[in-house]
Amino acid sequence: MRPARIVPLVVATALFMENTDSTVIATSLPAIAADLGEDPIALKLALTAYLVSLAIFIPVSGWMADRFGARTIFRWALAVFMAGSLACAAADSLGWFVAARFLQGMGGAMMVPVGRLVLLRSVPKAELVQALAMLTIPALVGPVIGPPLGGFITTTLHWRWIFFINIPIGLAGIVLATRTFADIREAERPPLDLTGFWLSGAGLASLMLGLASGGRHLLPPEVSWGCTGAGLLLLALYWRHARRVAHPLIRLDLLRYPTFRAAITGGSLFRIGTGAIPFLLPLMLQIGFGLDPLHSGLITFASAAGALFMKTIAARILRAYGFRSVLTVNAVAAAFLLGLVGLFTPATPHAVILGVLLVGGCFRSLQFTAVNAIAYADVDPRDMSAATSLASVAQQLSLSVGVAFGAAVLESAAAWHGHAAIRAEDFWPAFLAVALVSALSTVAFRRLAPEAGAEVSGHRRVAARPAADAT
Repeated sequence: MRPARIVPLVVATALFMENTDSTVIATSLPAIAADLGEDPIALKLALTAYLVSLAIFIPVSGWMADRFGARTIFRWALAVFMAGSLACAAADSLGWFVAARFLQGMGGAMMVPVGRLVLLRSVPKAELVQALAMLTIPALVGPVIGPPLGGFITTTLHWRWIFFINIPIGLAGIVLATRTFADIREAERPPLDLTGFWLSGAGLASLMLGLASGGRHLLPPEVSWGCTGAGLLLLALYWRHARRVAHPLIRLDLLRYPTFRAAITGGSLFRIGTGAIPFLLPLMLQIGFGLDPLHSGLITFASAAGALFMKTIAARILRAYGFRSVLTVNAVAAAFLLGLVGLFTPATPHAVILGVLLVGGCFRSLQFTAVNAIAYADVDPRDMSAATSLASVAQQLSLSVGVAFGAAVLESAAAWHGHAAIRAEDFWPAFLAVALVSALSTVAFRRLAPEAGAEVSGHRRVAARPAADAT
């Protein structure tokens, strides 16, 4: 089988495992919290730990692949992810579970970027679009089947069994990678920015620990504030360091590209809003509305189904209207549908909930597709690897902030209403708040030029066709 067909399928194995794992866990959060004897909101630490681990280790994934070989790192990444899964299954405390999720994130940070790097270097450019499509479609199946699968396992067996799903998938990925991947590596590579790695890693970890541990969980308020302040200081030191070295770990100078800058700033704001959904929605359905994990999963999968459908028509929409129009209008529509979720009550018909989630998933998927595409529209090929690292870090950090922000508003709403345990009426302020943050992304997207990214979307060529025909 040609590389354009087999390599994307192998990489999709890792992406499928990662996406399925995250959606399965989101559905099972209330059951996990009850079994560990924790408040469900405390499980935000498990979600943010995984995302922060991704943000810390993704920037070094390319250097590791060039140093030790892409095939070697990909297989080790799968093994680390499986080890983290087994540790999650054995967890008997919140601290253990959070640490296990961080270990999982270390594997996830390596396996997907390195797998994508193998694809980009193995497939001819003429077949790259087809290869990326083959990678994306199987990967989207994970979020579709993840919520109902996690709900079924949690309801009929035990939540610990959800982590064993990763073992056969990971083993299959290791075998396939061994048989099909070339051990690609670069003969010449810049030295690893160890100072930048420690500053950025410690800064991101401290900042997100401070934000995620605020409220009534894990750490005293003064410790949470101290972690937040230390994280901001370390990140400021990294920014200063990155301006002085020749090969910084994360290249902030890439923000000079207008399209890339809009994708990072606007995309991050949009993801802060949407990043709270996997945390807030299962809690609302299970704790607020009293549904069991299985029925909750059967409802929440609608968003992923909508996203899967949108992937089939996103390119045509971008070609017809262009990036700026799609990003600005679609951000408002997606934010409106996100805020609408907060109006659901236990009496809302499930058909209405499914419909809103399905359509909302379509709009969010279109936004993510457009943001991911325009990010690299003007980036020089020599800067592509560094741009991918910076974009990945921004994506994971914004999703982490989304979980922490959504949880903070939810806790504040419960305190405002005068009860310790969260109830159904506490969720609408949280959904409204994250929706407003998503809507703010239009400020960044409106600054794009009308023709921004036209070579990628094809919008300029479509607009010019009538004039060409007239001549």
